[in-house]
Amino acid sequence: MNQHVSATLEWLERYPEFYTLISLCLLALAAWIANWVVKRILLRGLYRALKATPIGQDGALSDSHIIARLANIVPALIISAGIALVPHLPEAAITVTRNVCGAFIVLTIALAISGALTLINTVYQRRPDANLKPIKGYVQVVKILLFAIAAILMVATLIDRSPLILLSGLGAMAAVLLLIFQDTLLSLVASVQISSSDIVRVGDWIEMPQLNADGDVIDIALHTVKVQNWDKTITSIPTKRFISDPFKNWRGMQESGGRRIKRSLYLDQTSIGFLNGEEIARLQRFKLLGQYLTSKQSELLSWNSSLAEDGQEPANTRRVTNIGTFRAYVEHYLRQHSDIHQDMTQLVRQLSPTADGLPLELYCFTNTTAWARYESIQSDIFDHLLAILPEFGLRVFQHPSGADMRELKVSPAALPAV
Repeated sequence: MNQHVSATLEWLERYPEFYTLISLCLLALAAWIANWVVKRILLRGLYRALKATPIGQDGALSDSHIIARLANIVPALIISAGIALVPHLPEAAITVTRNVCGAFIVLTIALAISGALTLINTVYQRRPDANLKPIKGYVQVVKILLFAIAAILMVATLIDRSPLILLSGLGAMAAVLLLIFQDTLLSLVASVQISSSDIVRVGDWIEMPQLNADGDVIDIALHTVKVQNWDKTITSIPTKRFISDPFKNWRGMQESGGRRIKRSLYLDQTSIGFLNGEEIARLQRFKLLGQYLTSKQSELLSWNSSLAEDGQEPANTRRVTNIGTFRAYVEHYLRQHSDIHQDMTQLVRQLSPTADGLPLELYCFTNTTAWARYESIQSDIFDHLLAILPEFGLRVFQHPSGADMRELKVSPAALPAV
């Protein structure tokens, strides 16, 4: 057997190129077999063993490809170690091959660590409080540093020099690096401030009109914050803009449990006047006004009786107005409304008169923050108030429309004959 091997080697020595080619093929075959054994046998066995544990049952582990990437190191190590055994191969080729294998191993380890960081972020996001303190921005910073270090080590390995030589040259390039990575540095600072100050979280409803953003925050990353607007479009906002630009966060409203109604009824000022006894008696049938009108009339009677002879002149007396009565009705209506938050501010107030009428503003809070339910409650309230307004002799103000103009038009038959 040894004689046959010796004879074969002697024959191959006569053809050095063929000998080298055969050796390279055998080395490649050995690397392929090692890769096949590791991935088809060892990794499958490892995955089966992990499936018996809670970690292995999590699909995020297989999606990260950490173990599969680390398995690629085995064939690279075989090639790096076996290349020196290939006969008649130039020393430069051996060095280059080892350097390339070394750089590949560094890259593979960096990708595996990156996958592990992604896995950590994925598992962390499953926590109920993950939206309060997102770590995605920090993970991205670590990845940037990881690949920066990996790039330095790969270059140092390829040129067969110490990485300290490359690091010593980085001092002169600091200004250039700061210029290149200024957005990343600003975004990093902004991410730290957002997280530490709890400015914005995933799930918050924010408004940033200058960037046409109005919707829910769906992702907070190192460089951008993604907002899904109410029309289902996505707006990507640079993270640093949340520090430099003003924006509105509706989280406080959502956490308070009540959403504000602030809307005005514009009343025609010519419809405002005093109520006579018949009108007061008619309004006293309203359950919400019975007690108010009784106490109000008692108060006015006591006041007017103190005027003595001056009370004979109506201009000197105090009288019940339709707008004051209506305002009291609205106040009592809100207090007994089951959908209005009774522990929050309630106001029914007059604002300064305008050319469009006298604004009577309702300021209150619903007991829900759900958008659709809030709009329904608000609409129901104003439906009722607009419908009952004529009972008080009041009218809402609106600009003349085409129908109003047609009513004012005089027909030719009604014109006097000339």
